[in-house]
Amino acid sequence: MTPEQYVQQKAASSGSSFYYAFLFLPAERRAAITAFYAFCREVDDVVDEVSDPGVARTKLAWWQNEVRSAFAGQPSHPVMQAMMPHVPTFGLKEESFQAIIQGCQMDLEQTRYLDFAGLQRYCHLVAGVVGEVSARIFGQTQEATTEYAHKLGLAFQLTNIIRDVGEDAMMGRIYLPVSELQQFDVKAHEILNRKYSDNFTQMMRFQAERAHRLYDEALALLPDADRRAQKPGLMMASIYRTLLREIERDNFQVLHQRISLTPLRKLWLAWKMQALGRM
Repeated sequence: MTPEQYVQQKAASSGSSFYYAFLFLPAERRAAITAFYAFCREVDDVVDEVSDPGVARTKLAWWQNEVRSAFAGQPSHPVMQAMMPHVPTFGLKEESFQAIIQGCQMDLEQTRYLDFAGLQRYCHLVAGVVGEVSARIFGQTQEATTEYAHKLGLAFQLTNIIRDVGEDAMMGRIYLPVSELQQFDVKAHEILNRKYSDNFTQMMRFQAERAHRLYDEALALLPDADRRAQKPGLMMASIYRTLLREIERDNFQVLHQRISLTPLRKLWLAWKMQALGRM
């Protein structure tokens, strides 16, 4: 298996909404974003799939060294071998890859966030930086597009957090800020035991409204000159926002199940943005 085949398989097997947005890109950009997405999946899987925190830390440290070696011209992992030919083309920086690993390390050290400001710092590393790199690969020409990409990444991450409350609870993690649990009188043990209540639903509605505001703010920041190039991000926004509305329609029944869209629906939403420019 070549490095290119490896990253393609990694991206396709994830079933992620991101994959559907890549399908419409020109070949070189598609190859670059597929390799980058495979990198994000590799380091994220360390946290999600390795049960021993010590082993996970060792693996993330290995990835830090691998990124350093790759940017010094000696990649050994197929993901970095597939990634590095695209680095000069799109002006990608080692710091961005290290920041994403740093965000994954936070998952090993921290399972609670006191307030939204603290959660935002985490989201910046695992989603904002990802948005920034993606925007460059898609064909960013305007400086303001970076701010759009960061804010859209935050909206995506908050949507993930809303969707995954139950799954995260099974791993002992609660990403909803402690101050907001207190604001809505929701106890941590209720979430960890996956117990629904009116207070929980109200708190989740508050989370969803904030995510919707961030989608609106992000889209307002995107310069017209970059709108065409950034269509993959807009496809993802359409898919993620549709998912958020599905969760709202299901009254935030996220503690005992993972609400998702079918692959066909994701493909339809991506095509609609590509062909018609509509969410």
